[in-house]
Amino acid sequence: MIRLHHCHETRSMRSLWLLNELDLEFELQIHPFDKSLRSPEYLSLNPAGRVPALEIEGDVVFESGAITELLCERHSPDRLGRNPQDPDRPDWLTWVHFAETVSQHSAALTQQHIALYDDAMRSPIVMKLEAARLGKCFEAIEGRLSTPVENRDYLLTSGFSAADISVGQAVYMARHFVRLEAFPELAKWYDRITERPSFAASLPPEGAELLYKRDFYEVWNG
Repeated sequence: MIRLHHCHETRSMRSLWLLNELDLEFELQIHPFDKSLRSPEYLSLNPAGRVPALEIEGDVVFESGAITELLCERHSPDRLGRNPQDPDRPDWLTWVHFAETVSQHSAALTQQHIALYDDAMRSPIVMKLEAARLGKCFEAIEGRLSTPVENRDYLLTSGFSAADISVGQAVYMARHFVRLEAFPELAKWYDRITERPSFAASLPPEGAELLYKRDFYEVWNG
């Protein structure tokens, strides 16, 4: 049995997208993005009170990078994962976990723009710094996708993988704070990977309560 605990438009979408791409049978437990994640019942699954949490064959895994590694090792070591002998394994690991670097800056901006309920609590300096750091992350992805190799359609030379899912989901969140237009290769890659049915299946359904109420959040100047 596989059960994913999920909130719309959060890091758990990374695990949901991967489960859909793997075409596995699983149960989806959707939680509101609120204090209910601090309930004793949920904290027994994820002591940080965050999503994702993946229940799988009697175990619980609650870090998205670890979930990605585990699911790929068990269900797709060569297509979506890369086995330890694969020349692309170091790059696969690097980009799978780089997704969290992107996400931490998006999370800081989400807190500033959305979670804080009083303008006096917001910091234009923090917003500018975190948006600049996201821009540096986008530059890193742009540089990777601009590497002059044949058929550079994905992050790995050997083709589409869970690395694209992990970083792609991080960009899905980050694009609310940094525009993609300045990064043409990243934008083309993002369009390419989000055309996959597994991505569409991971989006919030129509009528769902969304975390992001706007397509883009400008830096707040007070």
